[in-house]
Amino acid sequence: IDSEHNAIFQCLANGAEGHAKGIRKLILTSSGGPLRKTPLSELAGIKPDQACAHPNFKMGRKISVDSATMMNKGLELIEASWLFDTEPSQIEIIIHPQQIIHSMVDYRDGSMIAQLGYPDMRTPIAHGLAWPDRIDSGVSSLDLLNMGPLDFEAPDMARYPAIVLARNAAEGADSLPIALNAANEIAVESFLHELISFIDIPLIVESVLERTSSTDVATIDEIIDIDLESRIRANEAIWDLDRS
Repeated sequence: IDSEHNAIFQCLANGAEGHAKGIRKLILTSSGGPLRKTPLSELAGIKPDQACAHPNFKMGRKISVDSATMMNKGLELIEASWLFDTEPSQIEIIIHPQQIIHSMVDYRDGSMIAQLGYPDMRTPIAHGLAWPDRIDSGVSSLDLLNMGPLDFEAPDMARYPAIVLARNAAEGADSLPIALNAANEIAVESFLHELISFIDIPLIVESVLERTSSTDVATIDEIIDIDLESRIRANEAIWDLDRS
């Protein structure tokens, strides 16, 4: 259960049935990660502990790095297009540092519906467990009078090239998101072991995508083959970086 997809589900006017009707776009929100204000010139020197210092959530190190690169949002875009039968072009990613709004649905009639709450995974988990009912999750209600302003900004694609890679993969055939995910896992693992730099992560993924044919898949075996081949290519790209 991801908070963003759960938020979109809660914002859908017609629930799970007919959810794509009347939608202009889905809006995925992001904190921007721990490096949102780090000068671009300093990103090459970022260490794993810095990339894992998420401003709002305590998470595992792999997903924390994905948050720093915003690859997590790229993967969420791919997931949302499948979960909600929506074209990737209809999914927008925006930075919302407070993470009070967890995602939104923009309708063709001018309405925009948002799901708000403190950034706490107990809320989407409780919603998933109890749906269509509601149960006490242990999370406090928002203090609207004292929570301060809510800010929004467009992500800088020079800072977050992973978003571009993920969107391009989502708009391609089935093989590309599979390759993107596999290559990213290898690249992040290598960064966490300090074998590559932070800015090498999207370069490794891009290298693998460039060598991946855009094809549809029909079987689990095909998925496994593409995943394995992508991991091999990612390791080859890392080896080439090390030699250069």
